[in-house]
Amino acid sequence: MTDPLLGPQDAATAARLAHEPILWLSTVDRTARPHTAPVWFLFADPRIVVFSRPDTAKVGRMRRNPAVGFSLDSAAGGTDIVLGEGDATLAGADDVVDDLAPFEEKYHVLLGAQSFAEWLRTFSQPVVVTVTKIVSWRPGPGGLDHRRIV
Repeated sequence: MTDPLLGPQDAATAARLAHEPILWLSTVDRTARPHTAPVWFLFADPRIVVFSRPDTAKVGRMRRNPAVGFSLDSAAGGTDIVLGEGDATLAGADDVVDDLAPFEEKYHVLLGAQSFAEWLRTFSQPVVVTVTKIVSWRPGPGGLDHRRIV
């Protein structure tokens, strides 16, 4: 297992990555044109686990080019920003078995009456992003504090 990227000084960034419901995942097509899609995700520093329908263009793009970008919605009136980069792997079910329970716990309310098992039948392709960089801006005493974590 790779060491976590975030340390104690990054607690606010870690909390946002743990609790935000949507991550904006960016992939690129064959002509390097970016495409960004909202996804449900689990942050398990230094990994992000996503599930996708296997037939999506996003999966095809990651198969050809595993480099991805990601961001969260801004918070605190646009002064709390988290974004980053990583390398995506189209994983097998065995690769994410330890992530299933925390993922289900995070999204059980949003699933409504649908069971997690039923949801996984549709979003059956696990994607594991190994995070290589996180950049954050947060309000600080002298304005916005910027942090680049690699």
